[in-house]
Amino acid sequence: MKGMIFDIMKFAIHDGPGIRTTVFLKGCPLNCLWCHNPESKQNHAEISFIADKCILCGFCASVCRNKCHIIEGKAHSYDRSKCLRCGACTVSCYAKALEVIGKEMTVAEVIAEVIKDVPFYETSGGGMTVSGGEPMAQFHFTKALMREAQKNKLHNCLETSGFAAVDKFMQIRPLVDIFLYDFKESDPERHLQCTGVSLAPVLKNLVELDRLGSKIILRCPIIPGINDRKSHFKKIANLANRLTNIIEVHILPYHPLGKSKSLRIGKKYPLDNKHFPEELEIGKWVDTVQGLTRIPVKKA
Repeated sequence: MKGMIFDIMKFAIHDGPGIRTTVFLKGCPLNCLWCHNPESKQNHAEISFIADKCILCGFCASVCRNKCHIIEGKAHSYDRSKCLRCGACTVSCYAKALEVIGKEMTVAEVIAEVIKDVPFYETSGGGMTVSGGEPMAQFHFTKALMREAQKNKLHNCLETSGFAAVDKFMQIRPLVDIFLYDFKESDPERHLQCTGVSLAPVLKNLVELDRLGSKIILRCPIIPGINDRKSHFKKIANLANRLTNIIEVHILPYHPLGKSKSLRIGKKYPLDNKHFPEELEIGKWVDTVQGLTRIPVKKA
């Protein structure tokens, strides 16, 4: 069984307890306005092009079957409409201006990478985290990967938007030690506008996982001008207070890195005018939610 992977990050410290290896899967049914991993949305390989890195060597133009790359003077144009995403142009791009994002890997190949750092997991209480994109969009691969990790006695975290069929969550639940569960927007209409999907199944799956005893960290991305409302903070706290098995609430401040990533894969980023929020502002968000719940709240 193979999955489409776009990154394996070692020594991750924000994706669950301890030192972890985070496996990022490509493909997501959501279309969040603020997505900081736009390269994770499509479930196929994509070509990243950073024009500023190009040294105009002409290799890409010489090997491209569809003549997608044109070098004229000091300019390099790339016609994505003709691109087959074969990756031939990236093979000897000495400057790394062109790279393939996304690679098919087997469960065994991924686990082989993950278990290299077992000593760090053992000393820190870490393990493997599967993220995305949305891991549940590659359900069978995610389930097989987490089962293999469990066989290797690894601590498993699953980062999810919660948007998948409830029966799939019930199947994968025994393999997950902690769910890193996104709560993006508390107003159903706003949720649909901001993410492209309904809030109802997200809440339904969360409540059901909690009812069955799954440990949960609620992860809340906060984007200035979009969901940094007092009413939303209150609903985050109210939701946390309803859950029996919640460990923490994490406030995830918006960052605009998705803009440059979008440009690299030829996409337009919807929130062009957004910037990093100030630390003082982030502190106020955390304090506001913490003042309404007994559950520990922290910036992540």
